[in-house]
Amino acid sequence: MATAPSVANCNQTMISVAEACEIIAANITRLPDEHVPLSAAVGRTLVQQVRAERDQPPFDRVTMDGAALCWPPTTSTRPIEGVQFAGDPPLALADRDNAIEIMTGAALGDTANTIVPVERYRVEASAGQRQLVLEPGYVPESGQFIHRRGSDHETGAVLLEPGMIIGGAELAIIASAGLERVRVARAPRIAVIATGNELVPAGRPIADHQIRLSNGPALVGALALAGYSAATLHHLTDEPAQLEVRLGELLTDNDVLILSGGVSKGQADHVPSVLTELGVEKHFHRVAQRPGKPMWFGTGRRSQLVFALPGNPVSTLACFRRYVVDALHVAGGRDVGRKPTARLAADWQFKPKLTALVPVVVRPDDDGQLWATPVTTNTSGDFSALGGSSGFVELPAAKDDFAAGESYPLYWWHGSTG
Repeated sequence: MATAPSVANCNQTMISVAEACEIIAANITRLPDEHVPLSAAVGRTLVQQVRAERDQPPFDRVTMDGAALCWPPTTSTRPIEGVQFAGDPPLALADRDNAIEIMTGAALGDTANTIVPVERYRVEASAGQRQLVLEPGYVPESGQFIHRRGSDHETGAVLLEPGMIIGGAELAIIASAGLERVRVARAPRIAVIATGNELVPAGRPIADHQIRLSNGPALVGALALAGYSAATLHHLTDEPAQLEVRLGELLTDNDVLILSGGVSKGQADHVPSVLTELGVEKHFHRVAQRPGKPMWFGTGRRSQLVFALPGNPVSTLACFRRYVVDALHVAGGRDVGRKPTARLAADWQFKPKLTALVPVVVRPDDDGQLWATPVTTNTSGDFSALGGSSGFVELPAAKDDFAAGESYPLYWWHGSTG
């Protein structure tokens, strides 16, 4: 059995994971709506119903290149009256024993009742008249290869509901409804702030006592994978004066602040006090979970969401995925859906009375059931152990021992839901 390292003396004033979720949800203000052209709508959250402009299809649509005719016949030969392409006005047969060559997508006239595929007939010329000759033994069925008007949906039918993410299929549906513009939730303005004197961005010279700035880029990338690609990245030192000036500016310019570091109890952990000075109301500080106990959450004077996440990389990413992603979705009117579950592929033990957010590698079996193999990290700073992991499972604080085969909520690192 794999065993997680132990933690002693858990602070009883910490709130539970469930309480943290409730507090965050109670303090989310919906982002305002905006009307955007279709070219700017992809990836955005729809906040209106989309209804059908017309029946779909709007006419009896031909689904096969061939010939339109009436069946059954009264004669063995069928003169071809003409040719009709998609986009042409529908042609009517002058004589029910004639035929019209017709293309896929064309509108079928009222007089024909079936389509014979082009592979099932040949065309012969007789006295200057093109004649359709069916393949010997071929008997078409009335109504075949005809997509009937309104069979997909009728005029006014609801095609899309609020809360959907607009992708390629949704864009096609919106365009089919005749809408040039669509109402969506405004994309949140998000600032990612990595704090710490010791942080040095990649590509710059680094001393032995310094570390690379990795949490900031990780959060920006995770936001993009969740559908929020416009976040800005900032690095601030642990100096209270700089923190107060820059965080004040970022609060003014953004809807959401996501900080990494400076939220524990060290002498350089000034973030909570600076946020308080800036008028950000603290709603909680410290959650009964591991990793990520020191997490801080508050709201600004204009209802800005402020998440101050612990600086250890595993804690940062776990808290981000557990709390921040869903909060962003709710603020934008997006349906967060139900979380998937995965079964433990091995026994796991976790003694502290804390909720455990355990990194895992997930693989499906032949039946599609997800199986999660725990990944052991040395500490919450051991971000290299996350490479190749799928996400984490959430194990409840009420248990110590977790048996293989038991099912728990799964949070994927990548993606916007689930």
